[in-house]
Amino acid sequence: LANFSSRSIIGILIKCFLVILLSVRFTMLATVANKLELPFLAGLNEKGEPVFESLNAELLDSGTNRVRLLKSPLLARNLAAGDILRVINVSTAEYELERRSGNLCIRLFRKHHLEELEEFLTSAVEKLGGSLDLQADRALVYSVHVSLGFASIETLLNSASEKFSDTNWYYGNVYDPEDGTTPLNWWLEFDNQE
Repeated sequence: LANFSSRSIIGILIKCFLVILLSVRFTMLATVANKLELPFLAGLNEKGEPVFESLNAELLDSGTNRVRLLKSPLLARNLAAGDILRVINVSTAEYELERRSGNLCIRLFRKHHLEELEEFLTSAVEKLGGSLDLQADRALVYSVHVSLGFASIETLLNSASEKFSDTNWYYGNVYDPEDGTTPLNWWLEFDNQE
């Protein structure tokens, strides 16, 4: 102890106190709210390096690492709000989709005046039982249950695209992420999951 000054001992004690305080705070957060922010692969950048999107999830079971997505993603593919996943490896963003919620992830993109599109569309989506999950500078993400039928959902989205001509919309969890065109057809067996 002779080599330590009182200033360094106080610094060490403060650091120890902060570590204890922070670990208690985060433990309480995890046990009280069970909310997590997890990385998901969103794609690759121009150098071929992975790009991740942070998504909020609810921890369902810490023993099996099961989580439920709280909102549909903007970029990560094949997922929607309410889907249940098993976390395989957080550091490499590996997950196993265990159960679909039945929600469709719908992404709309517009370069200008996104607020006009949001005002037009959000109330209509909410009347269908859906929700606005994310609003970014040039994008909106909605979750709508597949039981409403693709035809009625697409009629609404197409009317928004006609009214706001620079709008493009896509499903985030309907087509195979590998080719972007092959339907996943998970909705055909959705009734059997209930």
